[in-house]
Amino acid sequence: MNANPTFGPATGIGSLPGGDAREAARTATGSFETFPFLPELPARGPGADMIGRTAGMLVELYARVEPSGWRIGDRPGRDTKRARSWLGEDLDALEEFTQGYEGALKVQAVGPWTLAAALELRNGEAALGDPGACRDLAASLAEGLRQHLAEVQRRIPGAQLVLQLDEPSLVAVLRGQVRTASGYRTHRAPDRQVVEATLRDVVGVHAGGPVVVHSCAPDVPFALLRRAGAAAVSFDFSLLTERDDDVIGEAVESGTRLFAGVVPGTDTRLSDPAGSVMGVRTLWRRLGLHPGLLTDAVTLTPSCGLAGASPAYAREALAHCVRAARSLADNPE
Repeated sequence: MNANPTFGPATGIGSLPGGDAREAARTATGSFETFPFLPELPARGPGADMIGRTAGMLVELYARVEPSGWRIGDRPGRDTKRARSWLGEDLDALEEFTQGYEGALKVQAVGPWTLAAALELRNGEAALGDPGACRDLAASLAEGLRQHLAEVQRRIPGAQLVLQLDEPSLVAVLRGQVRTASGYRTHRAPDRQVVEATLRDVVGVHAGGPVVVHSCAPDVPFALLRRAGAAAVSFDFSLLTERDDDVIGEAVESGTRLFAGVVPGTDTRLSDPAGSVMGVRTLWRRLGLHPGLLTDAVTLTPSCGLAGASPAYAREALAHCVRAARSLADNPE
């Protein structure tokens, strides 16, 4: 397997509206001929949501739905079975639409820190508050991801897999902003070196290919993610400020790819493709980077998942990403 597949010019983030796995697979593969992704359909309910889906991948740790959210338990119950069943259905559909496919293919799972902030221990508090639980969770996730990647590779042997770790809560974790169960206090921020080392361990499970870390929160810690081994960082482009220029410039110069979320994730009137990438071109000029580097350094995506969009808009948004990427390639200046 090629250890460093070329990323495609555009792809989706992960979630799509609706509950039909075959329709979602058709959309994800039909929209992106060179960089399809495994869709997620959270509208199906608990277990198809981002946290539940990844909880279903854990090894020797199980989670069930409580009124307050997902809680770690002793044994697999119906919620775990449901999560695994839906993932299997999604893989069946993707396999059907990728017969003979060779090229980059992206799969997504929740990263260790967002998982630790979301999963509750028996006492109802987030695993984040217990360093030992965080370690166990990260180890279980790493093993689960290893098995998941092997299963996708078995089904689609020509695919060069790209693993995306979704970390929407990472910034809140680093800043000590994740609330305790009572809501009156917040969990203390873990040591940044521990955060980085844990991410590095989980990123390391995909030794055969690159890992992209996705966060559509402001102030994505580009430098930390780069040190943790992320080959690419996925973010909402509209949240960037000139304050981020230095870290973005450093990331690009070190070879980190930018997954720039330039197309809104919920229904809106879309501008022309050239208008969607105007900000990317402006950033490039501001950083003094060579325009010819653009297509080697940037993949265009929606700003976040499309679960909250209408099916028609979701399809249009994905197609728009492809058109915008073509505009960028044809006219990088």
